[in-house]
Amino acid sequence: MGRECPGHPGARGSPRVRRRRHGPLAERPQSSPGTHRALIAARAPRRPHDESHLGAAEQAARAEAEAEVLRWNPLPHIQNLDVCCYDREYAPESQRHRAREAHLAQWPAAVDASLESLRAVPAPVAGALVGSVRGLAQGINGTTDVEVAALAAHGRLLGRIQDAAASGNPDASLGATALARLLGHAESMPVDLGRLEERADAERDRLRARLHEACERLSPGVSPSRLVPELLRDHPGEEGIYAAAREIIDEATAFVIGNDLLPPLGGACEVGPAPPSRRWAAAMMYWTGPFEDDAPARYYVSPPDESWDEEAKREWLAVFSATMGPAVTVHEVTPGHFATAGCSASSSGRRAAQPVLGGVRRGMGLLRRGADGRARLQGRRSPIRHRRLPRRPRRVTGLACALGVHRGTMTVADATARFEADAFLLARPPGAKRPGLPTTPPTGATRGASSRSCRFGTRPSPPGVRNSRSGASTKPSSPSEHRRSAR
Repeated sequence: MGRECPGHPGARGSPRVRRRRHGPLAERPQSSPGTHRALIAARAPRRPHDESHLGAAEQAARAEAEAEVLRWNPLPHIQNLDVCCYDREYAPESQRHRAREAHLAQWPAAVDASLESLRAVPAPVAGALVGSVRGLAQGINGTTDVEVAALAAHGRLLGRIQDAAASGNPDASLGATALARLLGHAESMPVDLGRLEERADAERDRLRARLHEACERLSPGVSPSRLVPELLRDHPGEEGIYAAAREIIDEATAFVIGNDLLPPLGGACEVGPAPPSRRWAAAMMYWTGPFEDDAPARYYVSPPDESWDEEAKREWLAVFSATMGPAVTVHEVTPGHFATAGCSASSSGRRAAQPVLGGVRRGMGLLRRGADGRARLQGRRSPIRHRRLPRRPRRVTGLACALGVHRGTMTVADATARFEADAFLLARPPGAKRPGLPTTPPTGATRGASSRSCRFGTRPSPPGVRNSRSGASTKPSSPSEHRRSAR
């Protein structure tokens, strides 16, 4: 994207990976924003609300080009190559297999373009994503000429990211101007970073007070710094995190339907381990995209890395503890992104093809708070309300650290120290390295059909859960697959 990245698959004059609906991939030059607008208008009647969303998305794309995102961020390149999307049953298996083979055939050209672009990847960014780059090759066995060429291309890309992780620039900051543009243009509103940082600090103090009150009610005389780590140790084992997620989906869905907060929409949602290429987040939701037939959506959960020691695995599983796991699941599924986007599609009466702003996606947070507030007014309590307080400081601290790093007021080490202090991470032995995101799949968790069947059996979701049909992603991974993630 942009003049500085002429070789990227999205740049003018170079091939771009794109697939027709349920059919093989085809090459086409990048369309201009005006062309994209015309295509949207041809499919649906003109709506001012949709036009506003599209305009904001165009501004965000320009801000990303000006910030040279494709030069320093490997994630769009990873998503451009990812073939895990063909696992989801959006079409017959034979069609998905042909599409996957056609996609792999374009890996050499796409990787060459990515290598031309990725010339300024900071070491912290590369280190965070090297596992996802490695995971792109999972399930590619090299049994065909296409796969052999794809693996060779993958090796070149992995080598570049590994080199950046080892010797790249340690400074990962964007600068205040670029950060403000990326945040503001994506939401079509100006952003005052200084004011935002002040609000993050004030929210941290407010949440600390509420957390202290909640801990005092639960265990009088025990401070949050002692009680919260104890609560985080109460988690299921690696296999248990998927069953626990299904249970909280049932519980949260029954609550919002029973309190008339969501209509019963039906649909199917599968829960299982994230593929290695998608383990750059703790959990994420992939749902049906625009103009795509309904198919089971997938709620991916990243398991701990097999290479970690037992202490590191326990620390990672704390994210899915009985205290924090429910908050992650309702954020992603019901009444979160999954159900909210389904309601949006149902209310519009069509499969929206427009980009949806990140802030609008997070409107599900308002829905959750509305659920709690309405329940309290009616004398009932949300089943997940008391479990969200320990997670909230992590989100606020993450915002404060991101602002500090990109404005240049914090180093990555400073941000890590603040996160450890404010977000109640479990204690580690002195000098021990904290786990990052998992980089290798657990035993048997390959992308083959036989291993998927034991984790991902298609399961009708409770009433009120539906495959989401609107949303946006950096690069749709399936014909129109969309996603949200808990980073």
